Amino acid sequence: MAEILARHAPSQDALLPILHDVQARFGHVSIEAIHAIALHLNLSRAEVSGVVSFYRDFRRTADKRPTIRLCRAEACQARGGERVAEHAERAAGQRVRVEAVYCLGLCAAGPNAMIGDQLHARLDPARITALIDGL
Repeated sequence: MAEILARHAPSQDALLPILHDVQARFGHVSIEAIHAIALHLNLSRAEVSGVVSFYRDFRRTADKRPTIRLCRAEACQARGGERVAEHAERAAGQRVRVEAVYCLGLCAAGPNAMIGDQLHARLDPARITALIDGL
């Protein structure tokens, strides 16, 4: 944690970069990290905690399961996204976490999902099931 904080000057502009670094390093932003960040940036713990809870990318607890981010925006819904989501939830069970996101930026090629940093477009129930089975 000290190494991450040392890389960022203590200004409020550093809050999101620090939170991203903490999330990437530890897989979550713990209450201890929130306290350390608040001290470093001269913010209240409530201010830091509020940002952590506002953005879906930050987690308060560790979760080792693989994650698939499934677009639930209107364009993907119009192209069969709800059906893909049903199959994704069924294939994922408790082994894979399925997160809803609202636009991955590939609206013309929906339904879409993101696994890690890789986008997957034009999904159908068979493709989403195969992707999840491969995780």
